[in-house]
Order: sequence, then structure tokens, then C-alpha cells
Amino acid sequence: MAATSETGDPLLLTPGPLTTAKSVKAVMVHDWGSRDAGFIAINRAVLTRLPELIHAPDDFVTVPMQGSGTFAVEAMLTTFVPPEGEVLVLVNGAYGHRAKRILDIARRATVVHETPEDTAPDLAEIDRILGQSRSITHVFAVQCETTSGILNPIENIAELCDRHDKRLLIDAMSAFGALPLDARQVRFDAVAASSNKCIEGVPGLGFVLCRKSALAETAGNATTLVLDLFDQHRALEKTGQYRFTPPIHVIVAFHQALLEHAEEGGVAGRGARYRENCRILVDGMRTMGFATLLPDDLQAPIIVTFHMPTDPRFDFQRFYDGLKERGYVIYPGKLTVAESFRIGCIGRLDGGHMRGALEAVREVLEDLGLAVPLVETA
Repeated sequence: MAATSETGDPLLLTPGPLTTAKSVKAVMVHDWGSRDAGFIAINRAVLTRLPELIHAPDDFVTVPMQGSGTFAVEAMLTTFVPPEGEVLVLVNGAYGHRAKRILDIARRATVVHETPEDTAPDLAEIDRILGQSRSITHVFAVQCETTSGILNPIENIAELCDRHDKRLLIDAMSAFGALPLDARQVRFDAVAASSNKCIEGVPGLGFVLCRKSALAETAGNATTLVLDLFDQHRALEKTGQYRFTPPIHVIVAFHQALLEHAEEGGVAGRGARYRENCRILVDGMRTMGFATLLPDDLQAPIIVTFHMPTDPRFDFQRFYDGLKERGYVIYPGKLTVAESFRIGCIGRLDGGHMRGALEAVREVLEDLGLAVPLVETA
């Protein structure tokens, strides 16, 4: 019998969308008016809760943005970087490249520091670049780059920004809510995330936690109407309502997900479950002969990249289909330098689910005629 979620669906071992609790999905069967006091109260509770997760309820404000996480990242970059600004973009995967593309379209000047997808940014090189350039105003970094699953050294990057008087903008899309980010210790102007990652809501709402003093300086920077965080915040403060139709059901589900996140122990509790999922997955896959792209000290407990086996009998599409038939959906690789696939550790999954996925992997390998553990071929 295939594995299923609480609602009878295949388990999503992906970096998002995720397997979502039945209780989170259940609240979406109701309707609310966007101007109704009940919905406004729910939305206010969501916006108030999020800055608490970075320990900065007094200094930061949540500005929501309708759309996927990339909407929030683009809103952050095009609102916080003024026309005369210049951004050092730290790239070691697809999401750094995406930020560069956003800035190019917005006609914002950039400098790129790129390292391979399995390599953290070079802190000495960042120090050198920032020390030599007076024109750079901002630094953009991804906390967990899901192209590979690498955990980037946000704390060290923030220290360099502080030393050189540069402003830090963070994409924490796949990390927020499970990996710590403490605004009392890490200085940044804004961090972008979304409803459907580690908080375990459903897709459709991005948000940016903005330092109030920095947001106040952004009037007139935005390059689009809908992605203007300054104007969105001003409207919410004045009326309690969004400028344009909000994804009401997504927000209500997000509210429920935040309640369950708190019940699990917040960032620490959620992160502990994901770390255990990751440990079980990595240990089990290595036992079967799979090689991880990243060493343990660079691996975030979000998604793990595995090298494709070299045996010619291994066919990824058949491997993928065999796992899906058994109730487990994984992701193809996103690397430019190696053939790979990815398995996620987040969502409403626990150690039992991960052990079930490992048994399914073993079964599919046997169906493909491969010995377990795998034997590398020339």
C-alpha cells in the first residue's frame, strides 16, 4: 500500500509546496470577506506573530505580499534598493541568479560574487570587495540555497556588512521558521520568506520582515505598483486592509499553521524535527551507497542533494515513478555541475515517514536490478 498524508495524498519530499496538515487545509473550507472584522483580526495576528520569530517585535514590521516567495524577494529588492544603489549579490545557486535577474530588470547596479553550488561564499573575498567599493550600498544573500541545500553563513556575512556599513537583505525562503535568525545578533534591513515553507502553510503569500527605520526610507524606490512594500505597509497601517485582493484562504491557513508552529516549540521545535528527518535520510541513503553533494557541515536540514548513481541501469525517471507509486514525491536535481536529485526533509513529515521513504528507495533500486548498497561503475 502506498504511503499517504492525512488527506490521502502522496507525501511531498520537496522544498515546497509541502505535505500540509489536514488541520491547516481544513480552515480553508470557510469564506471571509476581505473587509470583515474577523478576517482583519486574523491577518493582524499573522503579521504580529512573524517578527517575534526573529526576536524583534518592536523593531520590525511584517509587510505581506500576494504571490509566491519570489514576489516577496522582488518586492524586497526593488523597494529597499534605491535607483542609485548598488548590490553585491552572493550567488551559489539558482536563487542568487534569480535575484541578479530581478535587479537587472529593475535597472539596479550589481556586483556578483559567485561560488560553486556546493561552496559557501568566500568571506575573505566579500571583505575585500566591500572594502574596495564605496558604491555598494546593499548585500543580498540566501540563507539556505535549495539548489543544493547548502546553509550559507548569514551571521558572518552580516558581520562583514556591519563592518563596512552596508545594508543586508536576506532571502530566507526555505529557512524561515526552522533555522534560527536572531535580529538581536544579526543586523539586516529586511528578510523575505513565504507561507508554504517551514511554517507549513499553503502557497500564495510572501512576506518581508522590514526594519521599521529602513522601511521608512524607501518611499519612491519601488519599480512597480503591486510590489511596493512601502505603499503596502502604509495602506495596512491606515486601513487594516490590503491595497488589492488578498489571498484570504491562504492567510487563514497560514494563521492556523503559525498556531501549530508555536505548539511544536517554534523555531527550535520545528528545526529539531527537520534535523532528525535529515539525519535519518542522509544516514539511510549513505548506507545504500548514495553520495551526498554536501559535507555535513554545509548541509541545511531542508533538502538534500544526492549524486546520481553511475550504474547505467539507474534511470531517474523510473526511480522517480517507482517512488511516486509508493507514495513519495521527490525532486529532480537543479545543479549545473553534476547529475543529481533532491529529497526534502520539511513539511508535515516525521522520522517514520523518512524511514518509509528509505524502504521505498530500496525497493525501487531492487526493481531496477541494482545491488544494495550501490556499486559505483567506471
